[in-house]
Amino acid sequence: MTLRQLRYFAVLGEELNYRRAAEKLFITQPALSTAIKQLEHQFGVVLFHRNTREVALTDLGAAWLPQVQQAISGVDAIVDNLIMLSGTRRGVLRVGYLIGTGADLLFRLVRHFEAAYPDVTVEPIEYDFSDPSAGLADGTTEVAIIRPPVDLPDHRMLILDSESWVACLPRDHRLAERHEVEIAELLDDPIVCAPLTAGTWRDYWLAMDVRGNRPPTIAAVAATYEAETTAIARGLGISFTTSSVARFYDRPGIVYVPVSDRPPSHTALAWNPAELTPQADALVRHVQSQWSFGDRDSTDPD
Repeated sequence: MTLRQLRYFAVLGEELNYRRAAEKLFITQPALSTAIKQLEHQFGVVLFHRNTREVALTDLGAAWLPQVQQAISGVDAIVDNLIMLSGTRRGVLRVGYLIGTGADLLFRLVRHFEAAYPDVTVEPIEYDFSDPSAGLADGTTEVAIIRPPVDLPDHRMLILDSESWVACLPRDHRLAERHEVEIAELLDDPIVCAPLTAGTWRDYWLAMDVRGNRPPTIAAVAATYEAETTAIARGLGISFTTSSVARFYDRPGIVYVPVSDRPPSHTALAWNPAELTPQADALVRHVQSQWSFGDRDSTDPD
């Protein structure tokens, strides 16, 4: 009996259709039929009832199927573990990043990683403010560069950088000429913010922790920095962001003023330790060896 025969049995047992099973296995229907007959002949058993209209598992086949599925999963798991232990990590790695976040870090990180692991192809994927988890929340990406706080209770983070808060103001704003401002000076201004799907991240950039009984006046909702800065240049409101954004998104009609009394904002590499692929594990380990910041829970970024 071979592992291939077990896989053929498992797929046919799940599909109960030779055509669909053969397509899923990328083999011909006669080849699948022959392999199943050989398996039954080897042990003198009948695993499937067949006729011209349908295929059905026998009682024996139905009892054996979950055991075979478990065995195949176990084999796949130990192969994955061998790949991880041996350092063989061929494949594609999807790295998410929040628009404007760590733009100067992303390319440095990817370039250094690809040099160290030439067999891994890195696919950076950009996300707007509607998903500050940069694909981690729904599993679209395996690791991501994010700006916490983000609703990812099962994830771990490696803090890569810290930046100061700045206020993005219309150029004719009453405080536009100031060298710095305090957060309380701007809490009554209408504000341009992220979509509701951003959750905790939206609340953080609305400075909800210091508003008390003063709810924000939402001037506009924007999912990108382009939309945000355009709304502010039109005089609709203000926003809070970081010093790196001030470098990358300087536009006519707006001005950035440092906020003196806010704790720093962090940029982090995030991942779910329970779902690390060998390629993602390699990236995490590589970055941990390159950065001096400590690994910490995503619920405690400060």
